[in-house]
Amino acid sequence: MRDEMVIKTAEGKLVDNIYSSPVDEWQHRVRALALLFIVGVLAILAIYLIWYFTHDSTREYSDIQEHFKYGSIGSETGGSIFTPVGGVLPPYLVFKTLPKVCPDKLPGGYASLGLVFEPNHDMPVGVSRRWRLGVEQVGLNCAVCHTGTVRETPGSQPMIVPGMPAHQLRLEQFFQFVLSCSLDERLTAGNVIAKAEEMGEHVSLMQKLLLYTALIQRLKLQTLNLQNRMGYAFNGPLPQWGPGRVDTFNPYKALQFNWDLTRLPRDELIGAADFPSLWNQKPREGMHLHWDGNNTSVDERNLSASLGAGVTPVTVDHASLQRIHDWIWTLPPPKYPFAIDEARSARGKAIFAQQCAECHSFSGSKTGTVEHLASVNTDPYRLNSYTYIFSVNQATLYPNSRYRFTHFVKTDGYANQPLDGIWARAPYLHNGSVPTLLDLLADPANRPKQFIRGYDVYDQQRAGFVYDTPEARAGGFLYDTTIPGNGNGGHLWGTRLPDDQKRDLVEYMKTL
Repeated sequence: MRDEMVIKTAEGKLVDNIYSSPVDEWQHRVRALALLFIVGVLAILAIYLIWYFTHDSTREYSDIQEHFKYGSIGSETGGSIFTPVGGVLPPYLVFKTLPKVCPDKLPGGYASLGLVFEPNHDMPVGVSRRWRLGVEQVGLNCAVCHTGTVRETPGSQPMIVPGMPAHQLRLEQFFQFVLSCSLDERLTAGNVIAKAEEMGEHVSLMQKLLLYTALIQRLKLQTLNLQNRMGYAFNGPLPQWGPGRVDTFNPYKALQFNWDLTRLPRDELIGAADFPSLWNQKPREGMHLHWDGNNTSVDERNLSASLGAGVTPVTVDHASLQRIHDWIWTLPPPKYPFAIDEARSARGKAIFAQQCAECHSFSGSKTGTVEHLASVNTDPYRLNSYTYIFSVNQATLYPNSRYRFTHFVKTDGYANQPLDGIWARAPYLHNGSVPTLLDLLADPANRPKQFIRGYDVYDQQRAGFVYDTPEARAGGFLYDTTIPGNGNGGHLWGTRLPDDQKRDLVEYMKTL
């Protein structure tokens, strides 16, 4: 007998009503549970993928110095594998392995470019890590340009000084290497993964998949775009920056305003200048900041500088920048780490009060004001590189926002700056064209025409970095003052003092 019965429908038709057996009912339930399980797994996977590709997180540092050195300010690329947006550095795994992928392009690794490494950190000072849009990315922060090293002797361990100008950093060569290796045929997903694992990195299945399917291709396209926009500044006919210097405005013009640098006057494109110090900012509020005094707001100066580090108005981390602002607001200048001749210093204090204080002490009547170029008579290129039209365009970066720039102006000279921590701010003048304080007090005709930059052994007699020894020449950069933008003329104050008084003055300035 079949498990069935014949029933009549409402229309009077005869149909079979088949009753399910226990086995059929069990199979139906299993299929339903399997379907629910698959739907659940797919839902969890979808939620995970949405989280994976949308969450934004960075490493947090409770210690403010660690935050300054390694915390993110929002300069990471800001794009995903689907939306390349800005950015000057490749993803973390690629960035870490580049020196291994292209060893012939950078035999000494990133340290050979003056990037500072500390124990228990796999990234150099000034390089942050941030998980954004499915990729762990890296970016530059304030510390990369504002952390210097000092050694007493060639055999001494370097002293790392946060807030000090990164006089040893070869930033232009750093960018050139990253661009060159990112476009090198050896940069493949397989090579990156192999080098990363050799360096002890765990590369997840998802990261391997992304590297093979999208990240490397996207990186090369993004790098080509960046090279097309910045190639003239990095690889064109302009003078080299050299260690401790940066062309402040050409990257800005190309990346923020999309200007074609090849169409701008050449004199406007030359303007590499030294990194400044970052300590003791509170008394500087209201003074004319930057070398040419083009702004009087510390906050605007900080935000503008972060744009130069790769931040965009979309990716900027204002809370992180505020932490740095609060720290450098009262950060004291570093104390001179070597012996002071107290008798000379006492005599030099009186000379400073007479010769220098009006323009360079915090209480000076001209400190923080702009000295007309005809008066100071130093190299004009940095002043000329910042134009009126550039200042107007800066006001468009944060429209309808409380962060909109309102303090930038075009000036006619260079700012008189306070000299706190001046011993650690060598070389001197805005373009770093004079190696030591004692050389700055010499008549311009007697200042070194060429010298080595980038060496961090300190010259305690002349107050600056050693520039004329075989060790300095072995790894340093030859700075030539005859090249446009590198002029070492002007600033005649103190140059007519007797030699003994010059040494007294230098001894006192070590204590500022």
